[in-house]
Amino acid sequence: MTDTALITGASGGIGLEMTRILAKEGYDIIAVARRTDMLEKLKGELESLYGRNVTVICSDLSEDGDVRKVFEIADKEGMEVDVLVNNAGFGDYGPFAECDWDKQDRMIRLNVLALSHLTRLFLPGMISRGKGRILNTASVASFEPGPLMSVYYATKAYVLSFSEALTAELKGTGVTVTALCPGPTNTGFAKTANADGANVFKESTSSDARAVAMYGYRCMMKGKAVAVHGITFKAMVLLVRIFPRSLVRRIVLSVQRRSAP
Repeated sequence: MTDTALITGASGGIGLEMTRILAKEGYDIIAVARRTDMLEKLKGELESLYGRNVTVICSDLSEDGDVRKVFEIADKEGMEVDVLVNNAGFGDYGPFAECDWDKQDRMIRLNVLALSHLTRLFLPGMISRGKGRILNTASVASFEPGPLMSVYYATKAYVLSFSEALTAELKGTGVTVTALCPGPTNTGFAKTANADGANVFKESTSSDARAVAMYGYRCMMKGKAVAVHGITFKAMVLLVRIFPRSLVRRIVLSVQRRSAP
């Protein structure tokens, strides 16, 4: 029986590349995203190139009930999810006091609640079968406070902490959890977050989504708990732990500011 992988945020960026990698590696696919046209295009591509069974679910996981809908569709079709990639998420740029609260609320619902709920729904089945891989897309933002993107950084800190806690809980069960922590990556993230002009999202210093996805896949298959992509960001994480928090806050604020026109 072919193993099945479920990927959220599968229509673009790291999620899209991860979906392609998993299909190439022989997994049947459940691809979840909001954009029906992109999902149908992806379905055709994967079925043509790799002959995989591909189920697409158009869903906004920040909406009440949509997470359970995804689980119920998989359950109804008799699909046992062996790999769960919680990749869907977005950010927002600007001082917290001026941000659109509805957007912050949707961000928390997607980045934190949907990820946690999907994990809760699919994890018991993995434990009972004695095997499973979960990859949660966190960020190097997980390790530090993020002035001008305060809620986004906080949600990613949650993802990292949650993933590491599950790693300890699941030892010996055959199920592993990996927190993928990339730095800025060339995807549509910066545009969605209204952060195009921020220094941290300059394309010249951003990573390639395919490279990040491949790194995440390899770390997930090895059962690595925390996967920080890139030598520069591995060093940064070490420095963040050494520097005084007051200094870290000032550095991040400086990096987050927009470049002068």
